[in-house]
Amino acid sequence: MVVEPETQHPPITPIERIGVVGAGQMGTGITQVVALNGFDVHLLDVDQARLDAAMERIRAGLARQVQRGLVDEDDVAPALARITTGTDYAMFRDSELLIDAASENEDLKRKIFQSLIAVIKPEAIIATNTSSISITRLAATTDRPERFIGMHFMNPVPRMQLIEIIRGIATQDDTYQAVRKLVGQLGKQAVTAEDFPAFIVNRILLPMINEAVYTLLEGVGNVESIDTAMKLGANHPMGPLELADFIGLDTCLAIMMVLYDGLNDSKYRPCPLLIKYVEAGWLGRKSKRGFYDYRGEVPVPTR
Repeated sequence: MVVEPETQHPPITPIERIGVVGAGQMGTGITQVVALNGFDVHLLDVDQARLDAAMERIRAGLARQVQRGLVDEDDVAPALARITTGTDYAMFRDSELLIDAASENEDLKRKIFQSLIAVIKPEAIIATNTSSISITRLAATTDRPERFIGMHFMNPVPRMQLIEIIRGIATQDDTYQAVRKLVGQLGKQAVTAEDFPAFIVNRILLPMINEAVYTLLEGVGNVESIDTAMKLGANHPMGPLELADFIGLDTCLAIMMVLYDGLNDSKYRPCPLLIKYVEAGWLGRKSKRGFYDYRGEVPVPTR
């Protein structure tokens, strides 16, 4: 077996311009943090209306940070000025780093990577914010697996300090070092995870949430008692069912399926009640109903 020397690949240039694909909750948060820390950022989505809504969320997010004394008011306007939005991948031509923040759908991500590699610079790095999909497998669908890496931000991005960095089997060290340096520049803390299903955080967190749903299904406790027990008994800031609603029950199910399929262990079998909620379209906060009903002034447990 012959290993290609790293010098055959274009050298990495300093990261100054960052592209973000996906103007949902994660993409919006990433864009806010990147712009606030002095980087030019291009935010892309398929619909301009989604981009306009994302910019409103970013403005509101920055305003909250100012109110809490976390951000200087004088820094808000320059941060917003660093953000450009659009629906054409051509705007990524000058970006040194591209971050995929699309939903947890492998086919969709593959299509995004094909659109990216058609326009970006040969030396540009592609990072994916996937919370569970194999980095090695995703990298293999691109023209630059050595310049591909996992960069898993936590939600909500502006508040959470952790970013998991995941190397694929082909990820070269200069790619890893460039991304790790960027994490520090964004004011975040990096941990390195191996490329196993769900990485570190979700490998531990999602089975706990899934077990909480089993506890609900089996009648050990109702929604309120399960969440209260974990908040007061384990000092968790949010109960597991409340957290599941915040993450999105469809996302929770997708990660459990990755664990179940990838590790072939029955302990990761998604709870039938979680599947039922997703089939009903009760996905949590984003659909106004999940383990809680959010359509009124105060969330009400649905079981």
